[in-house]
Amino acid sequence: MAAAGAAGVAAFAGSRIARILEPGSSVHAGTKLDTIKSPLSTTGEDLTPYQYITNYNNFYEFGVEKSDPAKYAGRMQTRPWTVTVEGLVSKPKTFDIDTLLKLRPQEDRVYRHRCVEAWSMVIPWVGYSLSEFIKQCEPLGKAKFVQFLTLADRKQMPGLSQSPINWPYSEGLRMDEAMNPLALLCFGLYGETLPNQDGAPIRVVVPWKYGFKSAKSIVKVRFVEKQPHTAWNDQSPDEYGFYSNVNPNVDHPRWSQKRERRIGEPVFKQYRPTLMFNGYGDQVASLYNGMDLRRYY
Repeated sequence: MAAAGAAGVAAFAGSRIARILEPGSSVHAGTKLDTIKSPLSTTGEDLTPYQYITNYNNFYEFGVEKSDPAKYAGRMQTRPWTVTVEGLVSKPKTFDIDTLLKLRPQEDRVYRHRCVEAWSMVIPWVGYSLSEFIKQCEPLGKAKFVQFLTLADRKQMPGLSQSPINWPYSEGLRMDEAMNPLALLCFGLYGETLPNQDGAPIRVVVPWKYGFKSAKSIVKVRFVEKQPHTAWNDQSPDEYGFYSNVNPNVDHPRWSQKRERRIGEPVFKQYRPTLMFNGYGDQVASLYNGMDLRRYY
């Protein structure tokens, strides 16, 4: 009976995704990027098809349904685009998106992507380590955290009026997390510049954390001494912690984190155990030595 119930849930989820991917769904693809292979790329995983990555999204600025970003993100203008840097830095700076694209060679990096809603994907991102950008920002020694603020434009983003989040969307990392080589400043996927619905033209990807920690469509970066406020932690601190590391031993109040559903795979393969730190423990577990990860969830 349990197996039949799981199959029924999977079938329902599959039919819902199929409706999201009906013909006519809008995919806003970019241009090809010159890339190199990365030694940090995850191996041994089947890539999630492009149609799922670009049509099954959480991006509340465009609406709360998974299909809303693909429908409405096309109106967002990604050129010109600048990222301002402020706070505890040697001096404030502004970077043009084209300057950032050329700052370092663009790397192909396959990462597992785990949503707090207990679904997952395997995504071939394009970018370079966030640390390379941080070095250009010249943060002061007092900077212990980095905060990311995203675009919030009601003319371009119809979802802003539908969600209770205090806009603009804010996320943050401790400085040692941000400097870890796995933390990615991301400009593309599948070898092309990011589609709007996936966070164009610039986002971060933090693969050992739940997906909402990876801020999209970034317009401002602040270096601060104290832990910055973050959107979901402000909205519901009992459900969304600041750290939000993938942890199968700490459940969300509404979703068990012990297992996950891999989007785009056959029903019989979709469900699998969730890995601690999303499988990146060898690279990041030492960041949390001595921390109670049930308290600092």
